Amino acid sequence: MSVDTAAIETVNQEFYTAIENADLDKMTEIWAEDSADEQVSCVHPGWTLLTGRSEVLRSWALIMANTTYIQFVLTDVSTTVLGDVAVLTCVENILTAGEEGESSFAAGKVVASNVYLRTAQGWRLWMHHGSPVLQGDDDEEEEGELER
Repeated sequence: MSVDTAAIETVNQEFYTAIENADLDKMTEIWAEDSADEQVSCVHPGWTLLTGRSEVLRSWALIMANTTYIQFVLTDVSTTVLGDVAVLTCVENILTAGEEGESSFAAGKVVASNVYLRTAQGWRLWMHHGSPVLQGDDDEEEEGELER
C-alpha cells in the first residue's frame, strides 16, 4: 500500500467516524474548499445532487441532528490514486437505530464513491456519492441457487 493510499483510507475512515459521532467540526475539516470554478458535491441515497460546500455541510448537519445512532462497516474498499486525485469506492454496511423511543435497529447497504483531492492541508473530500443496494426476496433466492 502506498503512502497516498494509506493517507486517503485514513481520511475516508475519519469521514465515516465523523458521521457516527455526529462531529460536524471534523466533517467540515474533511471536505475540500470550493474554488472559483468548481464546487464540492454530494449525493446522499435518495437525495438530489447537492453542490457547494455550504449546502453539502448543511446536509450533514441535518443528517447528524436527526440520527440517534449509526454505525458503518466498510467492505470492498478500493482506492485508485491518479496524481492529485483519488477515487475510493466501498460498500457501506449500515446499522441505524429505529424511530425515537423504539429499541429496534435497521440495516442496509450503500455503494459509495468518494473522490479526494490532494491539497496543501492534505487529502480532502471533493465528492461523495452513495447509492442504496436494494435487497429483497430475489437476493435470497439467488444466494440459494448459488449454494446448490
